[in-house]
Amino acid sequence: MKSTINFGYLIFLSVVAALGGFLFGYDTAVISGTIAQVTHLFQLDTLQQGWYVGCALVGSIVGVLFAGILSDKLGRRLTMLIAAVLFSTSALGCAVCLDFTQLVVCRIIGGIGIGVVSIVSPLYISEIAVTQYRGRLVSLYQLAVTVGFLGAYLVNYQLLAWSESGGQLGVFWLNKIFISEVWRAMLGMAVLPAIFFFIIIFFIPESPRWLIVKGQEQKAGDILQKIYNSVVEATNQLNETKSVLTSVDKSNWSMLLQPGILKAVIIGVCIAILGQFMGVNAVLYYGPSIFEKAGLSGGDSLFYQVLVGLVNTLTTVLALIIIDRVGRKKLVYYGVSGMIVALVLIGSYFLFGESRGISSLFLLVFFLFYIFCCAISICAVVFVLLSEMYPTKIRGLAMSIAGFALWIGTYLIGQLTPWMLQNLTPAGTFLLFAAMCIPYILIVWKLIPETAGKSLEEIERYWTRSE
Repeated sequence: MKSTINFGYLIFLSVVAALGGFLFGYDTAVISGTIAQVTHLFQLDTLQQGWYVGCALVGSIVGVLFAGILSDKLGRRLTMLIAAVLFSTSALGCAVCLDFTQLVVCRIIGGIGIGVVSIVSPLYISEIAVTQYRGRLVSLYQLAVTVGFLGAYLVNYQLLAWSESGGQLGVFWLNKIFISEVWRAMLGMAVLPAIFFFIIIFFIPESPRWLIVKGQEQKAGDILQKIYNSVVEATNQLNETKSVLTSVDKSNWSMLLQPGILKAVIIGVCIAILGQFMGVNAVLYYGPSIFEKAGLSGGDSLFYQVLVGLVNTLTTVLALIIIDRVGRKKLVYYGVSGMIVALVLIGSYFLFGESRGISSLFLLVFFLFYIFCCAISICAVVFVLLSEMYPTKIRGLAMSIAGFALWIGTYLIGQLTPWMLQNLTPAGTFLLFAAMCIPYILIVWKLIPETAGKSLEEIERYWTRSE
C-alpha cells in the first residue's frame, strides 16, 4: 500500500488543518508580551490583570465544549472555518478596541477559537491519515502549536524593538497600533495567518469518515481514492469504516455510556488532566519568574522564553519523526521518566543548590531537559491518542469531553501554581509535579493499548469489545 499513497496530497491536508494549531500557539503565547503595556494603559489592578490573562482560557473552555458537537453535526471542515472566523474577529478586535471591556471580549472570542481547533484540527488529521503515518501526521498539529509559541515570542520581540526605535508611520491609527500602543499590533498580527487559514480551508475536502457517517459514501470514496491513489484501497477503507458503523445502532449519548467506550473516555479525561499537573504549563507560563527567583537576570527573561520555545519546537520535530516507529507508549515511558528526573533535579536545586553556591545556569539546563522530555512524550502523544481512541460516530463528542478536562486542568494549574510556589516552596512544587508523573505512566502502561500501526477501525473494535 505504501507505494500507492498520495503523500503530497495527504501532507497538504494535514498541514492545512495543523495551521489551526499555529493559531492556537500564537494566540496563547502572544499575551506574555502585552501584559505590562495593557496593565499600564488601562491602569489594571491585580484582579483585572489576572482576568486579562485568563479570559481567553474561559473562552477555550466554552469552545472545547461545543467543538465536538459542532464537528459531529456540521462536519470537521466547516467547524475549522468557524474557528478561522473567530481568530480573525478576535485579532482585529484586539487591534482596534476602544477600552478594556472590548479587549476582554475579543480575547474571549479568540479563546473560543483556541478551544475549537484544539479538538477539530487533530481530529480531522487523524481521520484523513493512513494508518502507518497517522502518528506523525497528527503530531504536525502539536508541532504547529510550538511554532506558534515561538512565532509569538519572536513577533513580540521584533515589534517591541521596532516601536522603541523612534520611527513614526505618519498615519495616526497605524502609529497608534504599531508604535505608541504596540501591544495592539502584537495581538492583531494573528489576523494574517487566520485569514490565510480561512481561505485555504476551501481547498481541502471534508473528512471521508465523517461523510461515511452521514451516508455520503460517494463523496467519501472519491476523497479516499485521491488519498490512496487506488480504487481497491479506497474501497477497502470505505467498507471497513462502514462495517464498524453498521454494527452500532445506538444514539451518540447511549454509545458514549457503553462500558468499553465509557472506559476509553474516562482514561482520556485522566491523561488529559494529569498531563497538566505534571508541570507542563507551569514551566511554560511561570518559567521566567522562576528563573528570576533563582538569580538569573530578569532582563534576559525574553531570551530564556525564546530558548525554551526553540527547544520545544525542535524536540517536537524529533517526536514527529519517531512517533510511528517507536510507538506512543514507549515515548511516554522514556519521556515521562526523563521528566521525573528533571523535576527532581529542579526541586533538589531549590532545596540545596542555592545554599551551596551552585550556579543558577544549572537550573536553566534542568528546565531545558524537562522541556525536551515533555515535548518528545506527552505533548506529542496526547493529541494523537485522543484523536484516535474513540469511535468515528462519537469522536468529536468524546474528544470534547477529554479536551474539556484538559482545559480545566490548564486553568487549575494556572491558578494554583503561584499559590504552590509560595506555600509549598519551589522545591515542594516541582517534587509534587514529579510525583504526579507516576500515575500517568501507570495509566498508559496498564489501560491504554499501543495504537501505532492500527487503523482507527481496529482501535474502535478494541474499545467496543472491552467490557
